[in-house]
Amino acid sequence: MLVDELVRGGVRDAVLCPGSRNAPLSFALHGADAAGRLRLHVRIDERGAGFLALGLAARSGRPVPVCCTSGTAAANLHPAALEADHAGVPLLLVTADRPPELIGTGANQTVRQGGLFGQAARLAVTFGAADRAAGQNARWRSAVCRALAAATGDPPGPVQLDVPFREPLVPEQDAGWPEPLDGRAGGLPWTVLPEPPQPAAGQWDLSPRTLVVAGHGAPPLPPWLAALPRVAEPGTPLWADSLAAGPWLLGALPQRLRPQDVVVAGRTTLHRPVQRLLADPAIRVTVLTGRPQWTDVAGTARAVHRAAPPLPPAAFDLDWAGALGAAGSLAADAVATALDKAPWPTGLALARDLVQALPSGALLVLGSSNPIRDVALTAGPRADIAVHANRGVAGIDGTVSTAVGAALAHRGPGYALLGDLTFLHDSTGLVIGPDEPRPDLTFVVLNDDGGGIFGLLEQGAAEHAHAFERIFGTPHGVDLGALCAATGTPYVLVDTPAGLTAALAAAQGLRVVEVRADRAALRELHAGLRAAVAHALG
Repeated sequence: MLVDELVRGGVRDAVLCPGSRNAPLSFALHGADAAGRLRLHVRIDERGAGFLALGLAARSGRPVPVCCTSGTAAANLHPAALEADHAGVPLLLVTADRPPELIGTGANQTVRQGGLFGQAARLAVTFGAADRAAGQNARWRSAVCRALAAATGDPPGPVQLDVPFREPLVPEQDAGWPEPLDGRAGGLPWTVLPEPPQPAAGQWDLSPRTLVVAGHGAPPLPPWLAALPRVAEPGTPLWADSLAAGPWLLGALPQRLRPQDVVVAGRTTLHRPVQRLLADPAIRVTVLTGRPQWTDVAGTARAVHRAAPPLPPAAFDLDWAGALGAAGSLAADAVATALDKAPWPTGLALARDLVQALPSGALLVLGSSNPIRDVALTAGPRADIAVHANRGVAGIDGTVSTAVGAALAHRGPGYALLGDLTFLHDSTGLVIGPDEPRPDLTFVVLNDDGGGIFGLLEQGAAEHAHAFERIFGTPHGVDLGALCAATGTPYVLVDTPAGLTAALAAAQGLRVVEVRADRAALRELHAGLRAAVAHALG
C-alpha cells in the first residue's frame, strides 16, 4: 500500500538499492514498474542512488523516493538529504528498518534510524511495523500523504519514511500479503492543497542605480525588476540576458559605475567580487526570497521581502544601466581576447566552447568546483538550454549520479561538465545495470590531475608551494579511459577545440569525453584575465 499511495500522490520515478530488509518494498516497486505505474531505477550504491533520485526530482519537479535497507545503507543517503534540504528538492528517503523489538538488542544491521537525517528532513515518519493487523493500510496511506505534502511544501525538501518490517520479507502464496498494487477501491489520489496567499511586499525604497544579483533558488521577478541590470549565476533562469562577464566586471568596477542599491535574489555563492560588493557599507542591500531563509553573509541587508511590488517603486537611471552594459561588453571582449592567446585547453576555454556548442534544448549539469565558475566567467549566457548544479550545499559528491538522474528526467540530450576529482568521487554512478533506464548523457571531464580550484585560493600562493601539491593539489594519476572501460562506458580523449566539437556532435547515449589540462598555470591565467579587464575598463 505504501508504493500504491506514492503513485497516487504523483510519484513517477523511484530508485532502489538491493537489500534484505527492504525486500517487501523491492517487490512492490518491481511490480509497479512492470505494470507501467512508475519507472524504477536500481543502483548498488546508496550514496549514488540518493543523488540519482535528487537529480530526477530536481529536473522533474516531482517527489522521488530512494529506497534502501537498514543500517549503514540508510546513513549513506545523508549527503543527498543535505543537498535536497538546502536546494529545496522533494526527496523521499524510504529506509527499511528492523521492527522496534530488535532495536538496541545487537541485532545485525540494526541502528536507530528514526530521525537519522536530523534537521535536514522536513518530516521524519516512522511507520508501525508492517504486519497483517486490521487498519494498518489506512494508517500507512495517511502517513505517505503527510510525507508527500511535507516534501512538496514551502519550501520543498527531503522527508524520511522509516519503515520497519517483520518477517516474512518475501511474498507468500496468500494474495493479500503484500497488499495488491490496485489499492483501495474508490480511493482518490493525493493532491497538493493550494498554497496560502503570500503576504504583501513591504515598502520598497530603491535608488535610480539599482543592480540585481541572482543565484540559486532565485524567485521569479516582476518585469520591472527583471529589466534592471543583473549579474546572475548559471543554474538560475535569470542567467540569460545577464550582464556580459558580470563577475569580472564587478571585480574591476569603476567608482562611477558602482550601484547605489543591490537587490539579491536567491543565494549568491560563486564569486568573491559579488560578496565584496554586498559587504560594501556604502551600498544598500535588499533581499528578495521565496523561502524562510535568506542570504546575507555580510549582515548588511536592510530589508528582506518575499515578493516584489508589481510596479517599480522608483525611476531608474537608464543612462547608467546602458553604461554598465557597455562596460560588461568591454570586459567580455577583453576576457575573450586574452583567453584566445592562452594554450588550449584550460577550464575557462573549455567551458566557453562547450556551452557555445550545445544544441538548443540541451541539459547542462555543472560540477560544483571550477566548472560552474568557469561557465559563469567565460560562457555566453543562453536561454535555450537548461542548467543544473548542486548548489544547496555545493559538494562535489554524487554529481555523476545527479547528472544521470537529471538527464533521465530531461526531454532532450544531456551534458555534464565536471572536474576529474568530482568525476572520480562518484565514478560508481557509471555502474548502471543492463535492465535499467539509461540516459542520453555526455560527461565532459576536465582532467588536470587534482584539485585545480585550490590553486586559485589563498593556499595556492607561492609561500605555500612546499606543501600545496600533496595536501591541496592531490594528484591521483587515474587512467580515466581504463576506468570507463571497466564500466563499459564509451570514452574518447580530445585535445583540440575541433575535436571537442566533433565529439559532442557524435555523442549519443552515455559517454565520457576527457580533456586533459595543466593546472600549473591556472593562477597566472586568472591574474592575467583580471588585469586585461581592469585595463579595458580604464
